[in-house]
Amino acid sequence: MGLTDPRPIGVFDSGVGGLTVLRALRSRFPDESMVYLGDTARVPYGTKSAEVVTRYSLRNAAFLTSQDVKLLVVACNTASSVALPALRASLGIPVVGVIEPGARAAARVSPSGNVGVVGTPGTIASGAYQRALVAERPGIRIQVQACPLFVPLAEEGWVQGDVPRLVAHIYLAPMRQAGIDTLVLGCTHYPLLRGVLAEELGPGVTLVDSADATADEVEALLGRGVAGRAPGGPGALRVYVTDTPDRIPELSARFLGERVERAEHVDIQAG
Repeated sequence: MGLTDPRPIGVFDSGVGGLTVLRALRSRFPDESMVYLGDTARVPYGTKSAEVVTRYSLRNAAFLTSQDVKLLVVACNTASSVALPALRASLGIPVVGVIEPGARAAARVSPSGNVGVVGTPGTIASGAYQRALVAERPGIRIQVQACPLFVPLAEEGWVQGDVPRLVAHIYLAPMRQAGIDTLVLGCTHYPLLRGVLAEELGPGVTLVDSADATADEVEALLGRGVAGRAPGGPGALRVYVTDTPDRIPELSARFLGERVERAEHVDIQAG
């Protein structure tokens, strides 16, 4: 479609955490229309097998391609860790995950090559961040920690105070002992806890948000003409969920930074 392409950018996640990625994209590309799908009926993906996550991801992608998206952002660390090869093989549009951009950013900014990664148990167990970091910077030292309680804390809005501070203190103890200088927030919920994490680790540790790094990747694709830019804005936003659309106004205000009054319910179990 030439240098410009009015079609929207598609974004999916297993739930609402990917709204932090959507937030970074909306901030960076206000002219671009976007379609977000949260597979809230099947969240969380982190406890499911790679085969199941890939199957769900392909269904999510099929729905978004039916909305005529020009580019797909997989705003889910678990899906990015296992489903990208299948998605890229089956779709005729560019596909961007959140792990490779985050790993590239961390490998680039770490002064000593001593990097920590926090994520869900599924993401950490997949080894995807570890592989991506080593590929970017051979010899890098990596400390990983699964932090399952961070997700419910973020969703309930418990992002300040004694409770999240104590949880972060316990989870991040190995990071402090290892002397990391960079921490990858390897779950889309975790940016909401950035203040607590920064306080716990101190000013000598750089926090890398995969959402911002993913926006960099999308910008590079648009800049190279791999996908055409929108001819003008402001870009429209459509939000779909597979369950519990009634919570979207509250959660979008927290995760997206703008209140989405209505999300459309869609059934993607078949196909």
